[in-house]
Amino acid sequence: MKQTIWNTIDHHADALKEIALFIGEHPELGHEEVLACGKLTDTLRQHGFRVETGILGLDTAFIATYESDKPGPTVAFLCEYDALPGLGHACGHHLICTMGIGAAIGLKSAIDTTGGTIRVYGTPAEETKGAKVPMAEAGLFDDVDLALMAHPFHRYEQSGSSLAMDALQFEYYGKSAHAAANPQDGVNALDAVLLLFNSLNALRQQLESHTRIHGVITDGGKAPNIIPDYACAQFYVRSANRRYTDETVRKVIRCAEGAALQTGCTLKTSNYEYSYDELRTNEPLSEAFTANLHELGIGADRVFSGQDHGSLDLGNVSRRCPAIHPFVQVVDEPFMLHTPEFRDHAMMNRALDGMILGAKALAGAACDAVATPGMLERIRLAFEADQ
Repeated sequence: MKQTIWNTIDHHADALKEIALFIGEHPELGHEEVLACGKLTDTLRQHGFRVETGILGLDTAFIATYESDKPGPTVAFLCEYDALPGLGHACGHHLICTMGIGAAIGLKSAIDTTGGTIRVYGTPAEETKGAKVPMAEAGLFDDVDLALMAHPFHRYEQSGSSLAMDALQFEYYGKSAHAAANPQDGVNALDAVLLLFNSLNALRQQLESHTRIHGVITDGGKAPNIIPDYACAQFYVRSANRRYTDETVRKVIRCAEGAALQTGCTLKTSNYEYSYDELRTNEPLSEAFTANLHELGIGADRVFSGQDHGSLDLGNVSRRCPAIHPFVQVVDEPFMLHTPEFRDHAMMNRALDGMILGAKALAGAACDAVATPGMLERIRLAFEADQ
């Protein structure tokens, strides 16, 4: 059965590679992925999937469904297809989404035998306001038995963890004045932002080592001879889990409030992007993916333990259903994500072949989970224990 799945993916490999190249050559930012969404949904319709677009009012979000004639579990493959500003597909999302639909097309060749339902979730804007967050909050994954996706990288890694994250914006309102003639009449909003940065630099010493705080000044004034009456800074606050991230955010906000108090500014605090939870890898499902890599010829010495690579909106999904996010090697040099070098090499034949292998491993892991007696129960029990 699994060989049939892999043969099906191989049969459609050229078409899948063309899709990946098209999306890679037409990078679109989050919630603007019109071409990518159209290409993916058209392909899924051609393969017999029922497609719903505009999910939760998001123009470039979709859910594609194929239901077999037999009852069984619901398997979800997740697609990301947004690009990075100024860098294009330097995170390889053109490969991620094509792996997802390739795995779905492959599994479809066996699902009528095993029973069950395949869903493909098109999830825009992972790099910013990730659509998986409102999808998870709306309960769109609550009836899913397993959710799978894989990320391109410079080596194979098992599904690991990610950092929980909050995106905080601090806006300070002061009073403008002539910086030379009457500075005493002004209230300097930029001073408040600078004090905030200094406070956070001091705070870091008292935080656990897995914590990350990094930010930028998005507005620091208009001219050097005008006391800034408005200044704004944005930060990502991350840690290994939601509990400690929430605790750290409270401390960061106190630093911001202290800066406002010292300068006499008024402070407005907000979240400018969605909050991401940490990824909770489902170990039985992760082991199935790794086993399929081995079956596909990837030796055990080439598959590394999972590492933290930042924050993922898949973390929110992993609180709703069993989920994995392994890494698949698509380049042979240690190019890091979000770099021009990775972007360029992720368009080459080596990367496209790696994408096809990743699609096979995803579909194979899903097939094992559905067809192996007792495996779905082990996946479910591991998920419940993690919660």
